[in-house]
Amino acid sequence: MYLLAFVGACVLVAMVPGVSTAIILRQTIRSGRGSGLAATLGNETGVLLWGLAAAFGLTALLLASQVAYDLMRVVGAVVLVVMGAQALWQARRPALQAEEGPEPPVAGGWRRSYLMGLGTCAANPKAAVFALSFLPQFVPAGQNVPLTLVALALIWVIVDTVWYSLVIWAVARAKAFLGRPAVRRRLEQISGVVLIGLGARLVMDTR
Repeated sequence: MYLLAFVGACVLVAMVPGVSTAIILRQTIRSGRGSGLAATLGNETGVLLWGLAAAFGLTALLLASQVAYDLMRVVGAVVLVVMGAQALWQARRPALQAEEGPEPPVAGGWRRSYLMGLGTCAANPKAAVFALSFLPQFVPAGQNVPLTLVALALIWVIVDTVWYSLVIWAVARAKAFLGRPAVRRRLEQISGVVLIGLGARLVMDTR
């Protein structure tokens, strides 16, 4: 029962649009399915790290320090604003470049997408708060808490990965429409504004 409830909660959490969704969609539209999957793997690496931190009490130490929390909050906000500014700049590039199609799925592009996904998740203190408050609710009484939290974190990653893979597949199916220069520019503009807005909200947020 606990496991089914946890999987259902993970699905609902994954379906809520956020910065991770914005990054994964942007990379998929810009550079294809491979880059979207790389961004997903980077994001899920960050999710797993926060889950492990919650399991071993490191997240609680972070939340106990206002200075560490504020530092991470500012770093995360800067990362989001920079990526948003890059998206807006990309949208201003000449239409001829937009008509060239997605960027080639080279290894460097995948690595960049992976690090982008990892960075946005790892630099988000709200992910730490969520891991600390979300995972422990599903630990059955009498179970080994750290071991159970690690198992739950792995399940969380699996559910997230499946959901984002479906999203990437759907976006890839709509490639003919989303790949149009005007549509791509508009999506870059939207993602840029969303990322900058999320960064501004994060830097102004207080515990």
